[in-house]
Amino acid sequence: MTASDNHMEIRSGENCSYVAICSGNGCKVVSVRDGRICPEEEQVPDSVRLGRDARFDIVYIVLPGASCGISLRVDLDGEGAEANVSGIYLCNGQDEVRINMDVSHNVPHCNSRQLFKGLAAGASKADFYGKITVAQDAQKTEAYQENHSILLSDAARVDTKPQLEIYADDVKCSHGATVGRLNEEEQFYMRSRGIPEDEAKVLQQLSFLSPVLEHIADEAVRNEAESMVESAVRNI
Repeated sequence: MTASDNHMEIRSGENCSYVAICSGNGCKVVSVRDGRICPEEEQVPDSVRLGRDARFDIVYIVLPGASCGISLRVDLDGEGAEANVSGIYLCNGQDEVRINMDVSHNVPHCNSRQLFKGLAAGASKADFYGKITVAQDAQKTEAYQENHSILLSDAARVDTKPQLEIYADDVKCSHGATVGRLNEEEQFYMRSRGIPEDEAKVLQQLSFLSPVLEHIADEAVRNEAESMVESAVRNI
């Protein structure tokens, strides 16, 4: 693996996995030391090139107050390469979050998956731009992209602009996007079981976000990330 100026080259057979926490101080790659999430010296890559049978995994967590832009370009240039890109964005107040994902399948037999989920409260705004390009020779590609969000206020806004450019014919590709509200029937059910309304809403939000956190392979990092996200959700 080589890295320079936020560009990363993942060589044949290598695996690279990152968790990036985005706060008011910018986005930092993190690990866990002494039971606490700590920032690393490494920068969050904004472009990645994968060789044969290489794998790249990254999970972004955007906390309230982190008005920011996240941009990532992934080029799958070796057969058998795989990229998994996931993220949570928690927006409140006047936050503005912009997420731009660009994944290019340039050779056959590569896989990519994107899953983003967000909560928008206050007068916050989130924009998600996602593009998947499959080259003419990139047969047997599998590429999936999803962005789902929940509005917690009338003034919050989420815009999603997915794009597929497919020039090969033997592929499995899809994208999906939803913007909705908390399910009132689920809240009613939980309240009927003695759960207070505010707690029911928090549980709904955490359940909605949990599939992204499950993508964090390191158990210690995942546990700390879950605690961080729960604390943020309870204070939105």
